[in-house]
Formats: sequence, structure tokens, C-alpha cells
Amino acid sequence: MSTNVLIAIIVVAAVVVIALTTMLWMLARRRHLRERFGPEYERTVEERGGIRSAERDLRAREERHDQLDIKELPPERRQQYADKWTAVQQQFVDRPDASVGEADELVTLLMGERGYPTEGYRGQLRDLSVEHGRTLEEYRAAHAVKVRSGAGEATTEELRGAMVHYRTLFEELLSDRRSR
Repeated sequence: MSTNVLIAIIVVAAVVVIALTTMLWMLARRRHLRERFGPEYERTVEERGGIRSAERDLRAREERHDQLDIKELPPERRQQYADKWTAVQQQFVDRPDASVGEADELVTLLMGERGYPTEGYRGQLRDLSVEHGRTLEEYRAAHAVKVRSGAGEATTEELRGAMVHYRTLFEELLSDRRSR
């Protein structure tokens, strides 16, 4: 066997190994993103119109999240928030619209105290998606009802559902559970 043939075989083998390694790395990275973001992965693929664009966005969210100083609350602060939540829920019967607004504000306050930026709803979704991707749909649903409620278009049953959705995210944030 000539040296040129041997070199050609080695080069082809190296290219195949590099291609397989790259493919396995990309699949592992995709699996990681799917597991970490849950349903938010598919939603982002749809919104971005493709896997590559969505994965770039999700990795950027991870990088941003890594820069945040997310902290657990001390037990006394958790209890204070739990008490505030109970008060908001108790007011629902008499003031459902106001209670939904207060629930939204309480979730935002809790996010801020935990270390999440609270600059606008879309930013909140982006930052929460990294650790709480599985509860974002509930947060989106609650927020949509709150917006419709502000225009006087939400039914009491929809408002009740919004409270349940807010509570899901609230309890997750309060307990430092992650939805992964």
C-alpha cells in the first residue's frame, strides 16, 4: 500500500470521526436544551421558525441567567410572602379583578426579591424560562386573563383560573423548586 493511499485513508477516517463527534455533541446539546426548557423549547422553535435560531436564543437565555444572582429566600421572608398570597386569595370572592392584579404584582415582587430582573413581561418570561420553563404556560395564561380583565373582558371563572395559574408559579418561586 502506497503512502498516498494510507494518508487518504487516515484523512477520511479523521473526517468521519470529527463529523460523528460533532453530530453527537450537537445532539447532546439539543437534548440538554429540551430537558432544561421543557415545553418552552418547542414554543421557541415555533416562534423563531427553526431549530438553530431557537437554540441560539435558548443558549443566550442560559448565559444571561448564569449572570443573575438568583437567591433563595430566608424562611421568614417565605412566610411573609405566603401570608400575602393568602390575603390576596381571600379577597378574590369580593374583588376578583383586583385580586388577579395583586397576584401578578406579588409574583413580580417575589421574582425581584429572588434576583430575577422584572423589566417587563417579555423579559420576565425570558428569564424565568431557564429554571421554570414548565410553568411558563400557566404564567402566560394568567397574564393574558389579567390583561383581558383590565379591559373588562374576563369572566369570573377565567379570573379564578388565572389565580390558580399564578399560584403555581408563585409556589415554585417561593419554595425554590425548579420545574425541570
